[in-house]
Amino acid sequence: MRFKLGLFILPLFFHITAFKAQAQTDTLSLNFQDAEKQFLANNLSLLAQKYNIEASKALIAQAKLWDNPVLSTDQNIHDGSSKKFFYHNSNLGQGQVFVQLSQVFTTAGKRGKQVQVAKDNAQVQQAAFNDLMRNLHYNLQLDFSQLANLMDQAKVYQMEISSAANLVNGIQKSFDAGNTSMKDLIRLKALLFGLQNDRIDNSRQINDLQTELKTLLGAKETTYITPVINNQASQSIGLDIPALIEQAKANRADYLSNQYQLNAATHDLAYQKALAVPDITLGVSYDKNSSYAPNYYGLQIGLPLPFFNRNQGNIKSATYNIKSQESTLKDNELRLKNEVVSAAKQYQLTQELFSTQQAEFNEQYDKLFNNMLKSFKERQIGLIEFIDFFDTYKDTKLKILQQQYNLQKAIADLNFATGTTIIKP
Repeated sequence: MRFKLGLFILPLFFHITAFKAQAQTDTLSLNFQDAEKQFLANNLSLLAQKYNIEASKALIAQAKLWDNPVLSTDQNIHDGSSKKFFYHNSNLGQGQVFVQLSQVFTTAGKRGKQVQVAKDNAQVQQAAFNDLMRNLHYNLQLDFSQLANLMDQAKVYQMEISSAANLVNGIQKSFDAGNTSMKDLIRLKALLFGLQNDRIDNSRQINDLQTELKTLLGAKETTYITPVINNQASQSIGLDIPALIEQAKANRADYLSNQYQLNAATHDLAYQKALAVPDITLGVSYDKNSSYAPNYYGLQIGLPLPFFNRNQGNIKSATYNIKSQESTLKDNELRLKNEVVSAAKQYQLTQELFSTQQAEFNEQYDKLFNNMLKSFKERQIGLIEFIDFFDTYKDTKLKILQQQYNLQKAIADLNFATGTTIIKP
């Protein structure tokens, strides 16, 4: 009796706990298209990156603004004779007043070049958003497919556990009546125990994926997501590798980001060279009672003399930055080509294994399982033969489900490598 309790108490407790937890949740059944809509609307990581885009766009407007004019004045604090502070002797008309207004005018098109650099940075932020969405979308597709696969595996385990439990109950009664050996009873109980442990491990994986999916979709913590996936065999399509590579170059945000960063580096070099050209400061001034004329009106012209600082260091740094970005872009292009070719070949290989014949084989295999179960109950086959078939049936069913997931993953990998939807999941 202790053996029976030790054998079944943990799985029974887990299933009761899982049932109670599931009863308190809200089940959400949705296909991948619905999951995409909820993901785009609710994902907080995407929302945070959107704010970065808006922040970079604000810097474009800032770069277009002119420098503010400068208004300055010079007033005496104390003249030493009147014993008064800020005294201008205005009654006698002898007080001194100085006022100056100046404005900096940029040269060499600095403002336009600065605006262009800000636009380039905004493009980089937009590409970062698109790349984040591409990666999160890929994770969503994999998690969605894997969760559906694990739930299908759970059905296989549940069916086998139910069948094995019925057999154990029957054999237990036969053993109690003295018609079955202890060895056969323990062998069946061990089989059931192994299935229950596999089912628990399957449930843990489902729970982890539920957590990830709810985070991606922005769903409530009490939601229980049930993916709806069409596992029917799709017609194999021909893949034009050169065309896929061009699509990847046009759509992959990480590759486009490298291009934008190269553009930004090129425009930054032009801006740094423009900074070497001195800006001009123009201004007007009025001075009362401090010059050869009682009322002095002056014109101010300021021009820094580029004797020492001609922005040499920044220009040199910007030049090397261009070379660095060029190398990065070439490396990214090579990586892109290899990823597209690999994903396309993987999809073709996986598609070859997945055919409409699987559905027919699956049905025939289920019928065979029921026949073998009936034959064992009627003692037409022995225990060892039945257990071997039982294990083989489980492994084969799980491999079929894994093959279905592999096809979904190959589709996700191909779409991820090209940066666009080549095949709908």
